[in-house]
Amino acid sequence: MTIDFSKGDGLVPAIVQDAVTRKVLMLGYMNEEAYRLTLERRLVTFWSRSRQRIWTKGETNGQFLQLREILVDCDGDTLLVKAIPSGPVCHTGADTCFSEDNEPGEISSSEFLFYLENVIRDRRDNPIEGSYTNHLFSRGLNKIAQKVGEEAIELIIESKDDDKDLLLGEAADLIYHFLVLLAQKDATLAEVVDVLKDRHSR
Repeated sequence: MTIDFSKGDGLVPAIVQDAVTRKVLMLGYMNEEAYRLTLERRLVTFWSRSRQRIWTKGETNGQFLQLREILVDCDGDTLLVKAIPSGPVCHTGADTCFSEDNEPGEISSSEFLFYLENVIRDRRDNPIEGSYTNHLFSRGLNKIAQKVGEEAIELIIESKDDDKDLLLGEAADLIYHFLVLLAQKDATLAEVVDVLKDRHSR
């Protein structure tokens, strides 16, 4: 969709959301140049209304916002910017400009699975050297599927004993590798849940 910069005298509000935790981090404003630079550099850039100049978040303290995606609202006059922060976003030192913690520990157990899924997908799309997740993706589908099978067998073996900690550890390993497999196949946990919901309703 075309962005309508004319409504706000050349500026549109840009809501910045953590691409992984989905927390709203801050609100800034972009003009056409800031929008273009954000796409080119993959670093979230704004028009500073107080300084009257282009401003890349993190240019003074190194706490950049790495761009993942920009969505345009239905009226074409507001942006949703999904990014990965390299540190606290607010000038006060807080994680967000709304005094919220931006940590996975703040979300519920069910939400954490979707958080973990987003982390895995971000590793797939933006590899990090030394990441075990990226090591799995580099080995390809067959190795990932094999790993899921191995973890399932290890879980079955542990279920025969009475060590709950080992059982839970193997269950966690299986879920993690299952999420990697879903990402490799470009399927989502939400789609799996939809299948379960459909079966439940029958």
